[in-house]
Amino acid sequence: MRLNFHHAALIVQDYETSKAFYCDVLGLRILAENYREDRASWKLDLALADGGQLELFSFPNPPARPSRPEACGLRHLAFRVQDFDDVISQLEAQGVEVEPVRIDPYTQARFTFFKDPDGLPLELYESP
Repeated sequence: MRLNFHHAALIVQDYETSKAFYCDVLGLRILAENYREDRASWKLDLALADGGQLELFSFPNPPARPSRPEACGLRHLAFRVQDFDDVISQLEAQGVEVEPVRIDPYTQARFTFFKDPDGLPLELYESP
């Protein structure tokens, strides 16, 4: 069996705020945007550089999902980047708070975390 990543789906609290963050701050390209009237829900498909996708969904009054400390479920989304320092600088220039850089003790690669508008932890992982 050979599995490849296709997409991750996120339910967001404020659709327009999250759309702006993922498109304008992270620079993801819109593949499709659809309003699903029967669900009062937006679905936004965003392209990652490696062919993967993020799907953003809005729903009326979604319940909060615990994320810390170490709640069961999705821990974080990680983005592999080659221009690590440049990406951090671009995020900080747009007002995104980025945690101090750490070193992976197993690979020696640098990584750091930041959050999306709903507080979902996002990771930058340096690609050699």
